[in-house]
Amino acid sequence: MAETPSLRERARRAARTEITASAVRLFAENGFEATTIDQITAAVGMSRRSFFHYFGSKEDVVLGDTEALGESVRAALEARPADESAWTAIKQAFLVLQQKAGSLEEQLILARIHHEAPSLRARHLEKHLRWQELLAPEVQRRLGLPDSPAPDPRALAFVAAALACLNAAVDAWYRSGGADDPERFFDEAVATLRA
Repeated sequence: MAETPSLRERARRAARTEITASAVRLFAENGFEATTIDQITAAVGMSRRSFFHYFGSKEDVVLGDTEALGESVRAALEARPADESAWTAIKQAFLVLQQKAGSLEEQLILARIHHEAPSLRARHLEKHLRWQELLAPEVQRRLGLPDSPAPDPRALAFVAAALACLNAAVDAWYRSGGADDPERFFDEAVATLRA
């Protein structure tokens, strides 16, 4: 049974949601790079200092809490049936990300902002490096690789390839205006790697 969030946690989530909505609107209107933290804080009526209680950077507003998202994917991966292939398990674990996404319109706006901002691309790559380390142990087990204190390079390569397939699928989905199926794109990318 899930714990009910405290009043303080609900207020924190509401504030993050309001900041995110205002920031995304400003990013969509002015561009990510041209929008400042001061503009975001003015739009929501808070100080810069308060902004940093909720987000570590302007990039985090778009990317979300990458640590928490990574933990959600890891938990979903570990919860998959033990005999499921590594590819099937990681694909199903990635679906957690889709469940946490907003409306189609919001997803397309965020994808556009993400594609237009080099600093977001760089931060996205950092996230993937952290996720490789986080997901590799479970992938290593599913691949039947020996246990080791450090992740096996083959497991790290597997996760990197899966994340590249995910990126390719999301990029293709964005270019289709959200009309095509990102799961199909992911499956096609994986099939190409496995051929």
